[in-house]
Amino acid sequence: MFLMTNENKSGFYGLGIAPKLLEMLHRNNFTEPTPIQSKTIPVAIEGKDIVGIAQTGTGKTLSFSLPMMQNIARLQGSGLVLVPTRELAMQVNEEIMKFGRPLGLRTALVVGGAPMGRQIRDLKNRPHIVIATPGRLIDHLDRKRDLFQSLKVLVLDEADRMLDMGFEPQIKRILENVPTDRQTMLFSATMPHSIMSLAHGYMKLPLRIEISPPGTTVKEIDQEVIFLKNTDKFPMLCKILERHRGSILIFTRTKRGAKKLVSAIHSIRETVAELHSNRSLAQRKEAINGFKNGNFRILVATDIAARGIDVKDIEVVVNFDLPSTADDYVHRIGRTARAGKKGRAITFAMPDEGGEVKQIERLIRTTLPIGKESSATPVFSGSAQQKKQRGNFRGRSFGGGRRGFSRDRRYRGRR
Repeated sequence: MFLMTNENKSGFYGLGIAPKLLEMLHRNNFTEPTPIQSKTIPVAIEGKDIVGIAQTGTGKTLSFSLPMMQNIARLQGSGLVLVPTRELAMQVNEEIMKFGRPLGLRTALVVGGAPMGRQIRDLKNRPHIVIATPGRLIDHLDRKRDLFQSLKVLVLDEADRMLDMGFEPQIKRILENVPTDRQTMLFSATMPHSIMSLAHGYMKLPLRIEISPPGTTVKEIDQEVIFLKNTDKFPMLCKILERHRGSILIFTRTKRGAKKLVSAIHSIRETVAELHSNRSLAQRKEAINGFKNGNFRILVATDIAARGIDVKDIEVVVNFDLPSTADDYVHRIGRTARAGKKGRAITFAMPDEGGEVKQIERLIRTTLPIGKESSATPVFSGSAQQKKQRGNFRGRSFGGGRRGFSRDRRYRGRR
């Protein structure tokens, strides 16, 4: 696939990338590699196992997809990319095909919510690379156990998120059903102990490449937290929507909260779409594509989308509800200020959520400025029971109607 020569000596020149792929980079206006790309690509092309740690929006997808395309062409094999969500799978597939389609590369997208028949046909067509979510891939492995006999390169992208979502049994089963003679690359923005245990159990002397410590946020993001009562959240959001006229991404804790918030935003005549696990695959595609092309100025999402939205020029990320974990905060706000651009992240917190805000600050090693529009005083200490509860953040959701905003502690598993 990579026979053409190329005299273009961009910043990617010298990393060991094949000439034809260099041409594709040049054609798509990629001139300078990001730090994670500079450090990862040469080692990955050599076929070594890698654990890559870098904050969201730093170009991890190219870090593994370019070496994967080059190595499977050289080894005459296939590749597999495992990701946590349908949205991220579609994003990765789009990025790979941007470079691979002109080279004759075939991919198969294997995700839940899509017809099995088409996926079966795509897999029978012997794709070079399969991009899959763990649950749906297990369905296909149950039908055909030798599905990945020719596998040469395996990537686990956003592995910490996959474990957070309860996919550990599926991941281990997949790892036990693919050839042991393979290259394995694991990428994530955070790296808890459970991920390192997984890496050491299923990888061959992996090289750890860490561009920034876990929890690091992009410096181009202006962050603030606004403390206010639950009933003041929507009026404050309306002010933000009036003040910032660019693309706005809003995160809620629950699917129910997202739906009610979308209804409320519709009532003020803004264009808005919703993205959560209750939406069909077609509806989720429509929401993301509509947000990308400007049909919707506002996208309301649950954390299922925090690592699966690759939209340029998102002006503001609003955390309408605090996330369930401090790690999720990093991934949420990483949707803005991508590719070196400036961005803004505004977080709403209620007075008794001061402890949760402190957890976020400890992770990102930064004190969040308290917005001047705060109308409530945060509480940073409490009873022993309250402190115990802060191990998992308490949920809040948009209530709507005459009751305004209401608490909802039953948020787990409702993304």
